[in-house]
Amino acid sequence: MEQSGFVKVFGESPLIKLLDFLLTERGLYDYSLTELAENSGVSWATLHKIFPGLIKLGVVKQTREIARAKLFRINEEHPIVKELIRMENIISDYFIHKELVKQGIEKSISLHA
Repeated sequence: MEQSGFVKVFGESPLIKLLDFLLTERGLYDYSLTELAENSGVSWATLHKIFPGLIKLGVVKQTREIARAKLFRINEEHPIVKELIRMENIISDYFIHKELVKQGIEKSISLHA
């Protein structure tokens, strides 16, 4: 599977992989801890180490509970998350532009603001 631009830039740490998944899937669904571990590629044990910090910061929020399973999603209203979304968009634009230049579809331009 192709790495996202976010992971290419920030590395493959469990936290980055989890944030990448949550950012990519934002607004679509909410996920149980098991689904988060499986879909982000983070082990269950590691998820249980890093997830409480994200909840405490408010970066991730619980959305509902089904039976005993709690479901979560990224908190798009949080100022840190808003900046992460903005950064993810910039990174995606960079890699899209780079690929278009490689294919000869677009000329190389500076993306510095």
